[in-house]
Amino acid sequence: MAKKTLIKGRSRARKQPARNAVRRSAEWFGKPGMDGFHHRSWMKNQGLPHHLFDGRPVIGICNTWSELTPCNAHFRVLAERIKRGVYEAGGFPLEFPVTSLGETLMRPTTMMFRNLASMDVEESIRANPLDGVVLLVGCDKTTPALLMGAASCDLPTLALSGGPMLNGRFGTETIGSGTHVWKFVEREKAGEMSLQDMVDAEACMSRSVGHCMTMGTASTMASMVEALGMGLPSNAAIPAADSRRNALAHMAGRRIVEMVEEDLRMSKILTRKAFENAVRVNGAIGGSTNAVVHLLAVAGRMGVKLKLDDWDVLGRDIPCLVNLMPSGSYLMEDFYYAGGLPVVMKELAENGLLHKSAKTVNGKTQWANVKDAKCYSRDVIHSFKKPFKKTGGIVVLSGNLAPQGAVLKPSAATAKLMKHKGRAVVFENIEHYKERVDDPKLDIDETCVMVLKNCGPRGYPGFSEVGNMALPQKLIKKGVTDMVRVSDARMSGTAYGTVVLHTAPEAAAGGPLALVQDGDIVELDVGKRRLHLHVSDEELEARRKAWKPDPAPTRGYAKIFHDHVMQADTGCDFDFLVGSSGAPVPRESH
Repeated sequence: MAKKTLIKGRSRARKQPARNAVRRSAEWFGKPGMDGFHHRSWMKNQGLPHHLFDGRPVIGICNTWSELTPCNAHFRVLAERIKRGVYEAGGFPLEFPVTSLGETLMRPTTMMFRNLASMDVEESIRANPLDGVVLLVGCDKTTPALLMGAASCDLPTLALSGGPMLNGRFGTETIGSGTHVWKFVEREKAGEMSLQDMVDAEACMSRSVGHCMTMGTASTMASMVEALGMGLPSNAAIPAADSRRNALAHMAGRRIVEMVEEDLRMSKILTRKAFENAVRVNGAIGGSTNAVVHLLAVAGRMGVKLKLDDWDVLGRDIPCLVNLMPSGSYLMEDFYYAGGLPVVMKELAENGLLHKSAKTVNGKTQWANVKDAKCYSRDVIHSFKKPFKKTGGIVVLSGNLAPQGAVLKPSAATAKLMKHKGRAVVFENIEHYKERVDDPKLDIDETCVMVLKNCGPRGYPGFSEVGNMALPQKLIKKGVTDMVRVSDARMSGTAYGTVVLHTAPEAAAGGPLALVQDGDIVELDVGKRRLHLHVSDEELEARRKAWKPDPAPTRGYAKIFHDHVMQADTGCDFDFLVGSSGAPVPRESH
């Protein structure tokens, strides 16, 4: 017989755990004697009644709220909505904090701490009496960090994104977070915008709760959550300020309880098919190059074989369907009103580019979730037959300048520069760039190739978003808007330009980029997927013998990061965390 629990005078039959398994939380709360007494007693100092410890699913709400992470500053409200849903479905919600990564404030870069946050998440889940987890994600690195940490535990898990801000407005102009920062800086350098106008535009750009409303990294990763099947339908685009985001949080709370009952773990969702779907969706939305690094890392935690070359093979012929900044004109609020990500996924599915049978957290297949999606604006979401841009996927380049690969985002690049050969103007590091770029004596013109070194995973350290180098002021004043730029750094998802990124191995690890000198000829041929340095092998070998690495960090997390971070082509995870680590958390006695 089902166990009976008396609640407010009513008898309610509770569901038994899936396959009559003992819940993991019972190892803490279900024991008689001293152990059970300790765990229940201290929890009761929060005013929790005894019946919450009756064997119902204990749901962890992994919260990245922080006032230092503006994108996630509304997460306390979302957490309360999740709790409503958990209680409604018969679960016991417990909220816990983990490291919050605020892209807008943290130095040197949040990417430095993505792996640290993932370890925080993993160990918090492993150490506590949780049967299922809802991940509250939003700002760029919080999404991959929480997915990576949870993947290493493999409990029933659901991710809820915080949602994008409302559209920015400055005068009569619609402005997008990040994207217009670059544009405003260029206008100010060219004398077309005053400093006071830039100050006035700040509040106009960020006028509501939520993360960047462009198709930057935050919106891209929210889309990846949905494309992977780890979030409920419409997770990607509902604005943070829209009441429907709160409703989605409520439903996420209900659904995670059902997932525990069904034993629907991450490993059943994050399959090879799920990652292939995500790669193609990223191309169709003109998504951030940062998604490459993050999905490689998540796949590595699950033991799914995903390689850098897969991004080119799977995404080579994917057209960009979404007319959003930085590749287009609209913003995430418009994307949601136009039908959102389900419309994009339906277009891909109907053209044989989506695994329809891939399972999602709501228990349905991807096709079941998107087959009835309606598009309300073909200006925002184009059809597959009449795409916004013919090429949306991430291009993977190789050659003697990037033996392990480099990436470029064609939808944000200038077509005439996709095949280009030019003289290298070299910046040894970010400080050298800042000192040199606006020097009137700098020998540079629009045909040159700007090369930035020592900004990769080890080099910055942390792999910062400085790859989209601002052009020299003297060229901007001439009307130059784009140049070929090559680096081992990343680029903000809100940025644009013909920018080659993630060259691997990086300069700090002794990659060929470290050997480039002023005046060398660099050739980019996107059609042939080629990035070539026109310097003889003999000369490169001579330069290599003379090259010396910078001193490595000697203490703390910086040393751990430097000693164990992998290169961009494998996701920049720590070498001791990857490889089939997606195993169920152990049940241990206390």
